[in-house]
Amino acid sequence: MSESTGRYWKSSVSHIEDSTVYIRGYDLGDLIGKLSFASATFLLIRGRLPTPGETRMIDGVLCSVLDYALKKPGTVAARFCVSSNPSMVAGLATSVLTAGEYSLAPDQTGQFLLDTLADAKAAQSFDVHAELFVEQLRANRQRVPGFGHPAFRYLDPRAQQLKTIAQETGVWGEYCEWYEAVHRAFTRQAKKPEMVINEVGMLGAILVQMGFTPAEMTGLAVISTLPGVIAHISEELNSKVRIRTIDDGEVDYDQQKHMFSVDAQAALRG
Repeated sequence: MSESTGRYWKSSVSHIEDSTVYIRGYDLGDLIGKLSFASATFLLIRGRLPTPGETRMIDGVLCSVLDYALKKPGTVAARFCVSSNPSMVAGLATSVLTAGEYSLAPDQTGQFLLDTLADAKAAQSFDVHAELFVEQLRANRQRVPGFGHPAFRYLDPRAQQLKTIAQETGVWGEYCEWYEAVHRAFTRQAKKPEMVINEVGMLGAILVQMGFTPAEMTGLAVISTLPGVIAHISEELNSKVRIRTIDDGEVDYDQQKHMFSVDAQAALRG
């Protein structure tokens, strides 16, 4: 219950009055065709209109993980799903459910930075603190979210483009600087100079700098990936292929684990 009115819900996101839909206090009819999708997304989530720089940055964010061919688990899962249940909604839902710890979701990076920046700011410098911090992480066998990628080495061009936009628009800040200091220390201590900050990690650093919560970051990443998923689902539906399966030639079956002993088989036969 809302403490002020005793009503079940309290919301400042939107409301409908007579025949008008208000989005954060703005008439939706006035926004259509005048506000970009990126700006409207920012308005809905943050509760205010973005600056021009924030608009450009969010536009970049929403283009950052549009598609990754059939190497993205969510895309493959969606196509398998609709080969059996030919429904756009079912395919989209399947794809969204694959976002998490190892794919697409920048919330872990965001939370990591929220949890560690204060101590870093109190230290002599980010780089000095990062060296000690990473030593402890590695001693405890802990990972840093957003580091590494199966295809990119030394540089993830998507992450670098996001960084460039953030710097050009004035969005880049101390969360981002701290994250890069941790990356420098980690790659040096692990002797893995090829380990990149991937696009999801960079998304987390930039979005936490912009004031988004970890949960909101993942929501934005999911929005970014949906156009690609829609395209793949549509292609799958039009292919008319039904009930995709994995060919037996692509699977190693460990039959020894399921072999009955001679005596057990005889007992079953009775």
